[in-house]
Amino acid sequence: MKPILLSLFILFSTMPAVKATGLEDILSDGAATPDAVKLYVLLGLLSIIPAFLILTTSFTRIIIVLSFLRSSLGTQQNPPNMLLTGLAMFLTVFIMQPIYSQVNDEALQPFLNDEISIEVALERAEVPIKDFMLDQTRAKDLQLFLELSNADLEIESRADIPLSATIPAFAISELRTAFTIGFLLFIPFLIIDMVVASILMSMGMFMLSPVMISLPFKLLLFVLVDGWYLVVESVVLGFF
Repeated sequence: MKPILLSLFILFSTMPAVKATGLEDILSDGAATPDAVKLYVLLGLLSIIPAFLILTTSFTRIIIVLSFLRSSLGTQQNPPNMLLTGLAMFLTVFIMQPIYSQVNDEALQPFLNDEISIEVALERAEVPIKDFMLDQTRAKDLQLFLELSNADLEIESRADIPLSATIPAFAISELRTAFTIGFLLFIPFLIIDMVVASILMSMGMFMLSPVMISLPFKLLLFVLVDGWYLVVESVVLGFF
C-alpha cells in the first residue's frame, strides 16, 4: 500500500483544504473560486495516479506475461482477469517495496515531519524510482525519447535524464521484455498442439478438435513442472 499512500499523501499535502464556501459557490451560482479551482486540479491529479503507478512499476511486465501464459495454455478465461490482476498487483507491491520504502524514509517522512519542503521531497522521491526504471530500460529506447524531445541536454549522470523521457522509454522496454517472455512461454505448448494435431491427422480424426485433446496434456505438463512457481520466479528475479 505504500506506493498509493505516497502519492496520495504528497498530493493532499500540497493542496490546501477546500472551504465549505467554495463548494457552496459551485453548487449555487457556478462561480469558480480559487478553492474550487484547486479542487478541480486535485481531482484531475488523482485521476492520473493509476496510470503513473502502472507505468513506473513492474505491473506492466507482470500482467502481460500472465496474460500470455493464459493464452498459451488455451484455458479461455481461466484464471479470470480479476485473479490475474490481483496477483500482478501483489507481485508489484512485493517487487517495489524496497524502492518505496526508500522513498518513504528519505522523502515522505521528512516532509510529513516538516523537515523538508515539497520540492525537496519530490526530488528525493524521484531518485530511487528513476533508478529502478533506468535499470530496466534499454539505452536504445531512452535515446529515442531524448532525441524526440529536441531538448539540448547535457547528460552526464542519471540525475540529468528527465522523467518525461524515462517513463515512456521504460514502458516500451517493459513491453518488449514481456513479449519476449510471452514468446518463450508459447513454444512448449505450441509443440504439444502440433504433436496432437499430427497424431489426429494420421488417425484420420479430422472432425475432432486438436485444441480439445491437447488442453489436458498442456495442463498436465504445466502442473508437473510447477509452472506457476517457475513463471513467478523468473518474472520477479528479472527485476533484481
